[in-house]
Amino acid sequence: MAFHSVREKHAKALQFIEEVTRDADSVQRKVLAEILTQNAETEYLKRFQLDGATDRDTFKSKVPVVTYEDLRPDIQRIANGDRSPIFSSRPISDSGTSAGERKLMPTIHEDTDRRNLLRSLVMPLMNQYMPDLDKGKALYFLFIKAETKTPGGLVARPVSTSYYTSEQFLNKPFDPYSVYTSPKQAILCTDSFQSMYSQMLCGLIMRHQVLRVGAIFASGLLRAIRFLQHNYQQLAHDISTGTLNPKITDPSIKQCMAEILKPDPELADFITQQCSEQNSERIITRIWPNTKYIDVIVTGSMAQYIPTLDYYSGGLPLVSTMYASSECFFGPNLKPICSPSDVSYTILPNMGYFEFLPLDDVDNTVSTDLVDLAHVEVGKCYELVVTTYAGLCRYRVGDILRVTGFHNSAPQFGFVKRKNVVLSIDMEKTDEEDLQKAIENASIILKEFNASVVDYTSFADVSSLPGHYVIYWELLVKEPSNRRPTSEALNRCCLAMEESLNATYRQARVADKSFGALEIRVVKNGTFEELMDFAISRGASINQYKVSRCVSSDPIMKLLDSKVISVHFSPTTPHWTAE
Repeated sequence: MAFHSVREKHAKALQFIEEVTRDADSVQRKVLAEILTQNAETEYLKRFQLDGATDRDTFKSKVPVVTYEDLRPDIQRIANGDRSPIFSSRPISDSGTSAGERKLMPTIHEDTDRRNLLRSLVMPLMNQYMPDLDKGKALYFLFIKAETKTPGGLVARPVSTSYYTSEQFLNKPFDPYSVYTSPKQAILCTDSFQSMYSQMLCGLIMRHQVLRVGAIFASGLLRAIRFLQHNYQQLAHDISTGTLNPKITDPSIKQCMAEILKPDPELADFITQQCSEQNSERIITRIWPNTKYIDVIVTGSMAQYIPTLDYYSGGLPLVSTMYASSECFFGPNLKPICSPSDVSYTILPNMGYFEFLPLDDVDNTVSTDLVDLAHVEVGKCYELVVTTYAGLCRYRVGDILRVTGFHNSAPQFGFVKRKNVVLSIDMEKTDEEDLQKAIENASIILKEFNASVVDYTSFADVSSLPGHYVIYWELLVKEPSNRRPTSEALNRCCLAMEESLNATYRQARVADKSFGALEIRVVKNGTFEELMDFAISRGASINQYKVSRCVSSDPIMKLLDSKVISVHFSPTTPHWTAE
């Protein structure tokens, strides 16, 4: 691809963003009309007797706001083989799976074009802030999951798998801004060990060409770094001898690696030296010295990985490029080189029809309460509600967003949290954001030991009275450090967490005495990686896996409890006064 054509392509992409955001409300009216016209004869819309109307007022007055549970019976019909136009007039091409919850999301072929449109905007935006990204390669750890079939024969797979196995990805024209170190054969291997091993091996061989390192989620990149730490000796052996680990049995990987892998004892010695050191600080930039930034999602529940990523990368920029879900792709981060706490996504009005439920009303499904895309207010929080070309109508995605500003007339949002209650024993409700803030505040105590929380999860223990919160922590003690956090310090961490929780919780602890002391159970290093392995063995996608911040499954609880190395409790009650 000639330089001038790439530059022209980037200019057109940036111009498109300006044009589509200039009159967001007009674009939204057009999108809704298109969706309602396209799906007018579907069973779902016919239930609400729109009678061909495509205007916003009629749509809002007749079509209800729904959740996945409301749609589950119809989605199950599709999964079971019903090919009648239930949600969409277009054939359902496959069924995306919503990460972590195994929800099936109907997908039509045209969705691919909209998703690729958003993907095509990422590098033109990045190139404004990071020049010369076409002068090297990207080390991205990308994986697919083996496709499954619904009872009716419909393909069920994560959105990422759908993309990496598509013609658009496999046969895309050469683009100097999208050259990966990972061979397609490695990405397409469904054996997670063989895929990770060969991707890491290629990344090491091409270490001086790597300009950016990433995965979809921050947790995925950290898994790759831990994989390197556990397997560097075998990787170095392969590089030194030019022979491939016999555990790699996939014929297509063996064939492509035969062309890439050549004996390089000097590189092998370097890898061994870097990875055998106890100090893992800046391991990313030590091994890939030309890395300009880390490309991972670090918003929402991924924010807790920021300190570990900073430690491994030496403080390289952490870039979250776009906001997307299995239900719909939404929009890019127009200022990708910003602090993770300042990340905002601009929702493009052509991607779907968007409405917003004010946070105070998230338990209210009265449709007239919803606010249109162009009419949200800066500083306020909303739950996102989408209507898609694939036929989801007024569907509550479950994401809570805060309006941070506008680009032209299109609002920009910071991701706040998933709408869920993580922990609850009585009347109190502790959500993911509350828990994350409590972890961050408690982690300050760990700094004197040069330690941090690698990962965590929780559960509300009501097996005895009074019930109490249990938090599982995996710790990273950074070098140089003379000692691990003491039991007394970890007890103070318990109290610091309780001091950070809401007034309802603290009242229950102090005045009502209906809660017991918060408990932290420290687990062995590598426990959360085992938890991920367990989830993958049960069908989760590596790309889309996120640690659940609250656990309840017996097998997971048993795994966690089998790894506990110390237990700690709050030494006293948190501060609370009646107002």
